[in-house]
Amino acid sequence: MLKNLLTTTLFLLIINQVYTQDRVTGHNFATRSEVIAVHGMAATSQPLATQVCLDILKAGGNAIDAAIAGNAVLGLVEPTGNGIGGDLFAIIWHAESGRLYGLNASGRSPQSLTLEHFEKNGLSKIPAYGPLPVSVPGCVDGWFEMHEKFGSLEMKDILTPAIQYAREGFPVTELIAYYMNLSSGRLQKYPGFKETYMPGGKTAAKGEIFKNPYLANTLEKIADGGRDAFYKGEIAKTIARYMKDQGGFLSYDDLASHKSEWVEPLSANYRGYDLWELPPNGQGTAALQIMNVLEGYDIASMGFGSEEYIHIFVEAKKLAYEDRAKFYSDPDFNKLPLEELISKEYAAERRDLIDTKRAARTYPAGELEQGNTIYMTVADEQGNMVSLIQSNYRGMGSGMTPYELGFILQDRGELFSLDKDHFNCYAPGKRPFHTIIPAFVTRNGKPWMSFGVMGGGMQPQGHVQIMVNMIDFEMNLQEAGDAPRIQHVGSSQPTGTKMLDGGTVLLETGFDYEVIRQLIRKGHTIQFDVGGYGGYQAILFDEKNGVYYGASESRKDGQAAGY
Repeated sequence: MLKNLLTTTLFLLIINQVYTQDRVTGHNFATRSEVIAVHGMAATSQPLATQVCLDILKAGGNAIDAAIAGNAVLGLVEPTGNGIGGDLFAIIWHAESGRLYGLNASGRSPQSLTLEHFEKNGLSKIPAYGPLPVSVPGCVDGWFEMHEKFGSLEMKDILTPAIQYAREGFPVTELIAYYMNLSSGRLQKYPGFKETYMPGGKTAAKGEIFKNPYLANTLEKIADGGRDAFYKGEIAKTIARYMKDQGGFLSYDDLASHKSEWVEPLSANYRGYDLWELPPNGQGTAALQIMNVLEGYDIASMGFGSEEYIHIFVEAKKLAYEDRAKFYSDPDFNKLPLEELISKEYAAERRDLIDTKRAARTYPAGELEQGNTIYMTVADEQGNMVSLIQSNYRGMGSGMTPYELGFILQDRGELFSLDKDHFNCYAPGKRPFHTIIPAFVTRNGKPWMSFGVMGGGMQPQGHVQIMVNMIDFEMNLQEAGDAPRIQHVGSSQPTGTKMLDGGTVLLETGFDYEVIRQLIRKGHTIQFDVGGYGGYQAILFDEKNGVYYGASESRKDGQAAGY
């Protein structure tokens, strides 16, 4: 009898343990295991694009070829986040030379639009939609810069999958159908939008086949005529004519004079790992600043999801974003104190401002001398890795849909300030402050991880949380992206808006309620939010075993796959 009782009790204990766990291995918030492969890996925000990347790799292309092909497909299948009417940034690990390259393929403001125009029309900020926020789209030039420097296949072969999908159509996913319908309410009033994205009088529903023959034609012209077909040919003339008809300022000359810029990435070391970001006009420097501040604390001992960690993270973010609001802008128009901003000495000074027991309502910016998006990453058998991000800014962009070209122009110019004394003040031929940032991590001078987190001001915060999750909390690549996220909103902005009330801490489902109560006691305003935490893709190289790990997440339609 006693033996049977002990056996039954032990069985019940085992059953209880099994059924209170969500997974056999790993954290219970992980949606799946990592993907592991030897020859190549791709992680994008849409499965069709991921498969195209792998097809290009299997056809003999390298990671750069595959990244361009995947991005072209994403502009079609996920027009709610990107397209050839937007800008592009990339960090590339080139295996043969054993070094990183940074590409800033962002466009400039129209030469004929002046600050006085906004003043005369009584505008205190640049509108979100219409012709005024439109800047030169840099994506296509970015493709050709990458291809000329590192590509191996012909551009015709690289763009063929996107052209075929545009002409034959593809089934729209649930998330994209939702956002296309949401965007149509405010953008369908602009000429060209309905003809391109609402051919049957409405946007495509989940599972419906959507075709974009206009975009197929445009991509064919680019494949045949190169980057000049976009910036100096009939495409450029059509864009200029459309913008003039809408009362806009973007001209043929603005497009014809555009060029991308190869830049040196910036880095900060965090516990033996070097996080690399691109310099302004992007906001990647903020991630480096936050990491430097956090390095002075024993984050690992605090534990993931703890009140101590969340508080310190939020306060470090507030500090960095005050500098972001003041300094981050086009370096061609300003002398930016980048070395000082990312120095360990400056981080120590800023760290001293943090009260571990109380949330700050405001922080001063340093006194120094003077969004929807897609992210994707690809790695190949030779060891090349590409970290690429591309966006129209506000979802589908400005609404300006040039006649029969199949894409929308970005509204990135909205992020200029109209304050004459601000570093990011509007000026003709100037690149606006940018939110989209790719990331890369090296260890001992060798590639370790290529990753990104989409979503406006969430991006530097997301980069830091991925790093902390992996390094301090020892999560794997998939768990680090699936873990519940923190987002602080309400910091001072590069457009001139100031933080006055300490902002709000948005918490994704999964944080303990007692932790939330403790944060409220410290003066934080807490709000649950189911969206706005970005979308994550990542590839990690395991040098010991010679394999790639890939990860994506459930917040978007993403897929990581390898072979």
